[in-house]
Amino acid sequence: MASDLSYVEYVIDQIKASGAIMYKKMFGEYLVYLNNKPVVMVCDNTAFVKMLDCIKPLMEDAETGFPYDGAKEHYIVNTDDSEYFSKVVNILEKNIPPSNFKKKK
Repeated sequence: MASDLSYVEYVIDQIKASGAIMYKKMFGEYLVYLNNKPVVMVCDNTAFVKMLDCIKPLMEDAETGFPYDGAKEHYIVNTDDSEYFSKVVNILEKNIPPSNFKKKK
């Protein structure tokens, strides 16, 4: 099932104060970037973040899941709590290298 653009816009709205945000649609799902760094994967209208040690203390009670077949396990982040969600993505942004995707000409 593909994610709804309205849900992606909701996710973006929850973290918009964190920095420059953009998204890229891929196979009906979305990857959300913060300051050119991929921080949130939206699949089946669920927000997933990588299971990195830097956010482990914040995510100890979070559900986990697989965003798509063949993917590594990710945390499922609560997007309804914008303060918590922003804290998670800000930590991720500091610990993830910039994306090297190429812009269309």
